[in-house]
Amino acid sequence: MKDNHYKKVEDIVVGTYQKIEDGVVGGYQKIEDGAVKRFRKVSDFFIKKLFSREGETVEETRKRLSRK
Repeated sequence: MKDNHYKKVEDIVVGTYQKIEDGVVGGYQKIEDGAVKRFRKVSDFFIKKLFSREGETVEETRKRLSRK
């Protein structure tokens, strides 16, 4: 009887911990994704303004710069 009670408590604790962990990891992932997206946007802006040749896309500019 006691073992069954401990198993129920264990299941509740583990389940609650998993929900908290999933929430924290999910929240961190959203923040990280947003930061990377904004960094890429700013980076693309500067590459376009400073290094792109007329009519050249940002991706074409990146490829050209990476070859040098």
